[in-house]
Order: sequence, then C-alpha cells, then structure tokens
Amino acid sequence: MSCQYHYHLLPLLLLPLLGVGVSAVEVQRPRGVPLSKRQFYEEDKPFTCLDGSRTIPFDRVNDDYCDCQDGSDEPGTAACPNGSFHCTNAGFQPAFIPSSRINDGICDCCDTTDEYNSGAACQNTCRELGRQQRENLQKMAEIAKEGFLLKQQLIQEAKRGLEDKKAKLVDVQASKKDLEDKVEALRTVKETAEQPEKEAKERHLKAWEEQKAVIRMEKDKARMAAMFLELDDDADGFVSVAELLSHSELDPDSDGSFTEAEAQGLLGGVDKVDTAAFEAVWNNIKEKYISEAAADTTAPVETPQEGMKEPVSDNDSEQYPEDDIPEDEDEDEEEDEDDDPDDVDYKTPPTTPSQEKKDDDDEGTMPPYDQETQTLIDAAQKARDEFDEAERGLREVDDQIRNLEKEISFDFGPSAEFGYLYSQCYELTTSEYIYRLCPFNRVSQKPKYGGSETNLGTWGKWAGPEDNIYSVMKYEHGTGCWQGPNRSTTVKLTCGKETVVTSTSEPSRCEYLMEFTTPAICQEPRSLDLEPHGHEEL
Repeated sequence: MSCQYHYHLLPLLLLPLLGVGVSAVEVQRPRGVPLSKRQFYEEDKPFTCLDGSRTIPFDRVNDDYCDCQDGSDEPGTAACPNGSFHCTNAGFQPAFIPSSRINDGICDCCDTTDEYNSGAACQNTCRELGRQQRENLQKMAEIAKEGFLLKQQLIQEAKRGLEDKKAKLVDVQASKKDLEDKVEALRTVKETAEQPEKEAKERHLKAWEEQKAVIRMEKDKARMAAMFLELDDDADGFVSVAELLSHSELDPDSDGSFTEAEAQGLLGGVDKVDTAAFEAVWNNIKEKYISEAAADTTAPVETPQEGMKEPVSDNDSEQYPEDDIPEDEDEDEEEDEDDDPDDVDYKTPPTTPSQEKKDDDDEGTMPPYDQETQTLIDAAQKARDEFDEAERGLREVDDQIRNLEKEISFDFGPSAEFGYLYSQCYELTTSEYIYRLCPFNRVSQKPKYGGSETNLGTWGKWAGPEDNIYSVMKYEHGTGCWQGPNRSTTVKLTCGKETVVTSTSEPSRCEYLMEFTTPAICQEPRSLDLEPHGHEEL
C-alpha cells in the first residue's frame, strides 16, 4: 500500500457490554475517510472531488498536495486548509478534526490516528473513554427510569387532583347560590332595621339641636343684658347715641370716623333705646362690640419712648460719657433686659368677637341616646354585622371559584405532570444571592446578607422548541434595569429524580438563565445504545 493514501486494515470490534459479544470486520479505506464515504474512494478508479469540481488519478489522494477545492482529496494530511480528518476512535465515538491538526504533535483523536507521522508519544484512550461514557449513559438511564416512574406517579396524582378540584368547584358553585340568597335576605333585614334606627337618630339629633338653640338663645340674652348695662354709662335705663360713640369698634364702615348719624343708624334711627328696644338692635352691634372688661385687659403698657435713654448716675456719667459707653456692656444690658422676668407680659390676650361667639356656641356634647333609640341602633348594627360577614363569605367563595377555575384550566403539560409545582417555591443560594423560583408565578433574587428583593420575571409561557415545548419556562416583565430592559428569566428543565434549582447565571444583561431538574420532564426510557459508537466507522 502506498503511504500517500494509506489504507486502514481495521477490525470492527463490538466490545462486550451487558452481554454483547465480540466480532471483527476488516474495512479498507484511505486514512481519514469515514466509513460513510468509503464508496467514493476506490483504488482502481480515478477520484472525483466530492464537490464535483474535478477528477484526479487515485494516487494523488493523500499525497500531501491539495487538488480539490473542498479538500476531499487529502482526508489524511494537512495539505488542504479546509480539509477535515476523521478519527475512527474505536471503542469510543468517532469525531472529525480540522486537517491542520494532523501531525501537529498534539493528540486530538483518542485512538492517536491523527499523529501517525509526528513522533508524538500518544496513548490510545478510547477504551477508557468508552467505559466512562457507558457508565455515564448507564447512570443517565437509571435516572431517566426512576424519574419517569416518579413522573407516572405525578400524572396519577395530577389526575386525582384535577378530579378533586372539579368536584370541589361544583360544590363551591352550589354553595355560592346559597350564600347569594343569604346575602340578599340579610340585606333586607339590614335595611329594615336601619330605617327605624335612622328615624330615631334624626329625632334625637333634632331634639339636641333644639336644646342647643335654647342654650344659645339664653346665652345671647344674658350677653345682651350685660352689654346693655355696660353701654348705659349713666345708668338711666337707656343706651344713647353718645354712649355708643365711645365704642369706635362699632363704626359700621370702619373708616376711622364713627359719626352720630352712624350711631343713630345702629339704634334703629332713634337717639336712645331702652332694654326692650335694645333687643331689636342687638344684632346690629353684637358682632363688633368689645366689652369694657376685655378692653381693660388690652390697655397698652407705658414704655419709654424710642430714643430715650435711662438716666444714669453722676458716677456713671463721669466714668462713661454717653457717647463712649462700651459696646459689649451695652449688649449685656440689652440681654439682661430681655432675660428679666419682670418685663414679660403675662396678660391674657383680648377676647375677640369670634372667640366670644365660639364660647357662645360651646353647648357641650350631645347627650347619650335614650334606651329605645339605643336598642334600635344595636339591632341595626347586629344586622349590619351579619350582612357584612355573609358578604365577606361570598367574596371568599368568588375568590375560591376563580382560583379553582384558573388552576383547572392551566397548562401543566400534556398530562398535567407539572401541576405539582403550582404554589411551590424552590431556592438556590450562591455566594452573593438567594434565588427563588416559584413555578407559574415569579422568579426573584435577594442579597444573601440583607437587602430588598428584585423581581426577575413573572410567569409568561412555555418556550421550548416546537417538538419539546415543555422543556423551557419563560418569566417576563421583571424589575426594570437601570437604563435597560425589564429583567426576564429563562428556566431550562432537565430530567432528575429530585425537584431542585441546580444553577443560575446571567448570560446577557438583565436576562437570567436557570437550570431546574424535575421528574416531570423525564421521558420514557428507550433501549439505550450503550455500545461504543466507533464500530460503525471502522
């Protein structure tokens, strides 16, 4: 055989595994050619490039010179930059590597065939890799088998749960009709009890308003009598124009000039009035009138005129001429004056007409209800409480119906196998954060050592590929990133005996990825091919 297009005389070995026997088949083909393309490389015929671009003599295959544009004439050399070398990897799995790696001193094929002329000290590790692969496949098969058994249990539980929820929904809907009837009956009882309560309260309030009016009238008469006596300076039993003029606050237009004509107008156009007539003009003056007793309390305190200085002794004058008094001592004197308690004005501020009116309107608090009214109030309140309780129960039943209808109609997978995840939450703690996944609800992130929780997305939809849509969950519209999009999370489901979040990452800004194992995603195990994949390519 020519070394340029070196042939393999390789036995096809099916290693014993799980009772599989041993057989051998010798297959001839140029180095680097997969068995699937053996028919294109026949020694006694010219070779046509696999892209059909040209045909060359067969002795130019693997001659370390690139003749074909697609590199197919040099499967076993590094001559073509776009060529590829097939690693048979008997006992493991075949692979393709770029032709540039052939004889580069680094073992890329576990069967060492890529370094046939480099002198590299390679060891064939395919059998060990195949053993490890078979062990991993075996473990995966066991997990898949156990997971699928658990999935069947979940499906049965989901079926029973769905039937229970449907039955419960029927019961709750039936109870809702009874509750609606009860609410309407209690509404009638409440409204019936509230009517006499309302009338009794209105009677009580009306009596109280009448009582307050009497109190106000008596106070008003007492104040009028007191004011008459104050205005009647000469005690002759009359209030005259002259006596009114002494009260400038009564000036009707408040222009600073209270004339006799204006005073006479206040008295109803006469010069003086007695007690009986005063009652008729009382409303004209009572709002502005300031009693003399109150006026006395507002008399101004005489103080030295501005610019006048306190007299000083001769010694003071000699020691400190008036213009030469030190500033610091002057400031100290002012501070002492400010701190002198004798100078504080403790007089009560004058009582204004509005304050007097407020005093007049202070008739105390409304007296308690009589026993008959209180009994009606208690009966109405009891009816209200019973109605409110029944109405609250009806709202709770409405919420229950909505939740049951939502859960019954929810897409929990082809056989409702994912239903057990509903209303559950699963956490994963990292060095910095605690991640929390609540399937069909939301995903969140919280700092491990304190801080507020961040919403990483709420339930959106199943988002797996068309042939396996239930393999991916999508959670959207989470908390917005600073000057960025709203956070979102993709949850990839893998088969496992346990339900657990196994990892989390942020592949793109504000876009999170979670790995989540659950038996609900496990598929029925098939007869797994646990034999070495390389035997087909020998």
